[in-house]
Amino acid sequence: MTDLIEDRSKGCDKDCQATSIDALNRACHCLTLDESALRRHLEADLDERGLSHAMVDTHPHLFASVPMFVSRDHVLQMARVIEAVETVVATPVYRRAALAWAPEIARFDAGPLGGLLGYDFHARVMGTRLIEINTNPGGALLNAVLARAQRTCCADATGLAMAPVEPDAVEQSLFDVFVAEWRLQSGAEPLRCVAIVDEHPEQQYLYPEFLLFRQLLMRHNVAAIICDPRDLVRKDGRLWHEDQPIDFVYNRLTDFALELPAHATLKAAYLSREAVVSPHPRAHALYADKRNLTLLCDAAFLRTTGVSGEVISVLLGGIPRTELVTRENRDALWANRRQLFFKPAAGYGSRAAYRGDKLTRRVWEEIVAGTYVAQALVAAGERHVAGENTPAVLKVDVRNYAYAGEVKLVAARLYQGQTTNFRTPGGGFAPVFTEGEGMRIESS
Repeated sequence: MTDLIEDRSKGCDKDCQATSIDALNRACHCLTLDESALRRHLEADLDERGLSHAMVDTHPHLFASVPMFVSRDHVLQMARVIEAVETVVATPVYRRAALAWAPEIARFDAGPLGGLLGYDFHARVMGTRLIEINTNPGGALLNAVLARAQRTCCADATGLAMAPVEPDAVEQSLFDVFVAEWRLQSGAEPLRCVAIVDEHPEQQYLYPEFLLFRQLLMRHNVAAIICDPRDLVRKDGRLWHEDQPIDFVYNRLTDFALELPAHATLKAAYLSREAVVSPHPRAHALYADKRNLTLLCDAAFLRTTGVSGEVISVLLGGIPRTELVTRENRDALWANRRQLFFKPAAGYGSRAAYRGDKLTRRVWEEIVAGTYVAQALVAAGERHVAGENTPAVLKVDVRNYAYAGEVKLVAARLYQGQTTNFRTPGGGFAPVFTEGEGMRIESS
């Protein structure tokens, strides 16, 4: 990486003259030496997009103090895993297997793919591993704002590239996802109004991102509202919010099968095709149910799908071994628990997920009585940071935001503890930098 470092070394300390990504993540703090500049550019960008810059104070651990470095090889490796997942998900054999344990509503297919997906990886020197897939992944627009501010305030980043595209292209790419989803159900009809829907939206931690999406849609001449699902009504074969007909619901609910009584109106409108709803229950069933990981890392099952040996090889190398927790294997899993991570099938946001070495017998009995998967423990990546009241080393998840198998944005989440959170000083969302054109960073 000498050429790369020499191109931007004026702001780096001596330890940053390294030859590997791992060394950069250990020693390089140069990109945010001027944290006040980063804060000023964040505030200016938020104001420009109609969002109060006070958010930097109200959400103190939303944005990390440093970026993450990921080699181009690892960026491409993650993209290959995502492509392989899409290849398998498209097969009838996989769909039958995934829908067999899904709620009935998942069998309904209105046409849209289900919007942006979040593919979460642990990336270390030896390679990357996909630990889970999420529908409705938060943070895409917030990461675009952060990346733009980081790029603006730091001349030292000149020789590096954002992965996979520069931040100014991200917003258009995300708007294009809305358009693609709309057209899959509604054809050439114009998209006029989008409702961004969640329970008590103003109380959600990522409510600022709802505001960013509203501004994005309005800049493209699409009306946008933010509302609770209880505020929606059906009349005249349409979905309405007050006197505004709704064409498209950007669904941020975590009731993935729309089972709660408060979501009955939205569910009925979805099943009647009175509005495009994305993400939707089918997408969650096909991608985000953690039980699906047991299929995607099972060589025998994958061979039955008819996909190529190359696709199978990519998935077996890219997804840690995952199996269902059953009463039959409970004793073996308990004995091996220190090498495992346990996740609920329909979990999200790391809720009710446990490292095996932290388990008590009481929690273990709850796991066995529930619907859980056991995944081989894969250590998270690490980012060394500097600053008062900030842990010296933070764990890192790398999230690929993708649609139809195409990665739109790569970002990281820095944290301390068992799972990702937004409570760690110095932690939060972080932009991902990789090699620029004609440059190379060694991954080991």
